[in-house]
Amino acid sequence: MKSTVSVAPMMDCTDRHDRFFLRLISKNVMLYSEMIATKSAIHGDRKKILAFSPEEKPLALQVGGSDKKELSEVAKIAEDMGYDEININLGCPSKKVQKNMFGACLMKEPNLVSECIDSMVNSCKIPVTAKTRIGFDDVENYDYLNSFINKISNAGCKTIILHARKAILKGLTPKENLKIPKLNYPMVYKIKNKNKDLEIIINGGITNIEQIKEHLNNCDGVMIGRAIYQNPYFLAEIENKIFNNTNVPSRSEIAEKLVEYVKHEVKRGTRVNQIMRHTIGLYHGQNGAYKWKRYLSDNMMARDSDFQKAKHIMTIVQNNEKVNQTIA
Repeated sequence: MKSTVSVAPMMDCTDRHDRFFLRLISKNVMLYSEMIATKSAIHGDRKKILAFSPEEKPLALQVGGSDKKELSEVAKIAEDMGYDEININLGCPSKKVQKNMFGACLMKEPNLVSECIDSMVNSCKIPVTAKTRIGFDDVENYDYLNSFINKISNAGCKTIILHARKAILKGLTPKENLKIPKLNYPMVYKIKNKNKDLEIIINGGITNIEQIKEHLNNCDGVMIGRAIYQNPYFLAEIENKIFNNTNVPSRSEIAEKLVEYVKHEVKRGTRVNQIMRHTIGLYHGQNGAYKWKRYLSDNMMARDSDFQKAKHIMTIVQNNEKVNQTIA
């Protein structure tokens, strides 16, 4: 059984730098890569596309594709590189993804998905999991969803992440698909109740500890995306109240380790902004949040940002800590 809480794969967000940053806060959540297309994983620069640091684990690779040979090859690559899980994307509604025949449009093709998962399961020993929606377009039907899940579970997928919204494949942008389709948590609960042998993880619109606890009473796990990217230190509360970990680093301790990471990465040719863009929300909801965001925006978001400016963020951090301690 994996972690009860995981961070969702998010395009242009959960790259290796973001995952390192999140792992500084939480040791227990499961992390996922951005979705990587099979062809990119097979033919691209694997060190650039698939590399990760040991500190990021446990870590899953999310893959997009519908060619069973390519998917089985990527599953083996993921295993060989040390990923703990490979996850197939069956939920992304973007036009580009649909054009390449993967993502949410594959909910229309249960037989094809089953063949793909069977091929992946037989090519590796790490868990093969799936992330999908509860429906698509005019289809938001329990019987269809349960049949779809039975099909892929019979192929060997025993962990299924359900985004509790259907996907609108025409007429909505991916961003709109995260808000406009209504959440239907009861359908996910019903799926879990019917499939007690499967690990069912719920995703979509989860923003606080109370919601997490409620969902964990009905499902095996919770996956959170935007709420953590916008407020990364929410993970500290999750560590404390879900995993009972009282030894969570402070924001200043995280920032200090982050500066060391930036220093190391800059020597390897990484640009400062590639890392620091993920940290905008570190002081979300805190006194000093504006100064933190403003300093990063003014000094560390440009392609040619200087590491020397990264060192100065500790002055901002120390001032923020003093203000928040005084108020507390």
